[in-house]
Amino acid sequence: MLLWLFHWGVDRYPELRIFGYLTVRAALATVIALVLGIVVGPLFIRWLTRRKIGQQIRGDGIPELYERHKNKADTPTMGGILILTAFLVSVLLCGNLNSRMVWIVLLSAVGFAAIGAFDDWKKIAGKNYKGISAKGKLLAQTLLALAIALLIFNLPENTFLFRASENESVIDAANSVTTLFFKWLVPLGIFYIPWVMMVLVFTSNAVNRTDGLDGLAIGCVLFVASAFALLSYLVGRVDFTTGYLWITYVKGAGELAICCAALIGASLAFLWFNCHPAEIFMGDTGSLALGGTLATIAVLIHQELLLPIIGGVFVAEAVSVIIQVTSFKLTGKRVFRMTPLHHHFEQLGWHESKIITRFWIVAALLALLGMATLKTR
Repeated sequence: MLLWLFHWGVDRYPELRIFGYLTVRAALATVIALVLGIVVGPLFIRWLTRRKIGQQIRGDGIPELYERHKNKADTPTMGGILILTAFLVSVLLCGNLNSRMVWIVLLSAVGFAAIGAFDDWKKIAGKNYKGISAKGKLLAQTLLALAIALLIFNLPENTFLFRASENESVIDAANSVTTLFFKWLVPLGIFYIPWVMMVLVFTSNAVNRTDGLDGLAIGCVLFVASAFALLSYLVGRVDFTTGYLWITYVKGAGELAICCAALIGASLAFLWFNCHPAEIFMGDTGSLALGGTLATIAVLIHQELLLPIIGGVFVAEAVSVIIQVTSFKLTGKRVFRMTPLHHHFEQLGWHESKIITRFWIVAALLALLGMATLKTR
């Protein structure tokens, strides 16, 4: 919307030229989402409290966990609505609404949030922590991921320029995956669709698994979103990509930096209320939406293979569950005391705040490591 204002009045009011700069709009997106979230947050928390939309605590068969977290019972949940609202308003105000990429990101955010909201509502209505069945949730995520994958597959902007060296020609590398550490491309053709689906479903579930302690998931999201904001900006600049870093150039990808910036502001605002002791939880409404949004951005800029590095905390949380379930089914033994991974450290006696802070430190280091790979290709 600000970009439309710029195009409408720049001849009459040269001062509006500032809104044409991507970096200015990104900064505004962060500020708008942050201020909106902090202002609306207390009102939203009171609204949830009055309607008794509270968190259900996992406790069957795990008395230690229940005792540790029972004081969090009935804490307002579905806080993902607050994150999503701040994010959407900020992107709609600061983003380029003519960009198909931006609309695909918004669709992903709203779609995964809707799945999470239905799951949260089932938990609240049924007064238990289980919500909809795992198969039902996976089916809904898969169908949404299929729709997004088809949109990306047929996206005119889903072509990018690639130069492996100064002497090689520029080529069209649509529906291909860039590799880590090497200037190679892996063309997937029609298999690009299931690849995108897998990235979206896994990432949304990985963030969902991480959301188990106050501020843990949203803090890690901040580092991942910050890294992908910079990545989106770089990938959208032909001078940086083909002239300096020799990485892929995706036309229009810079607008996704606006989405990341809005996500950073919305996440900061939510962390204001979600830090220990939490006044509100994001619920599946937030965790699925955050994971789906980050995955969609990563796919659109063709840097999805950086997700396991930059989002390594999410991967560790999800993989710990897979290892635990597989090990127990095959051998009857558990590898971890409890999963997801943060609960394992709780069982070891680590204080909740210490786990959160250390996971944040790891997330920050992994974000830096992921960015460093740009110079090793």
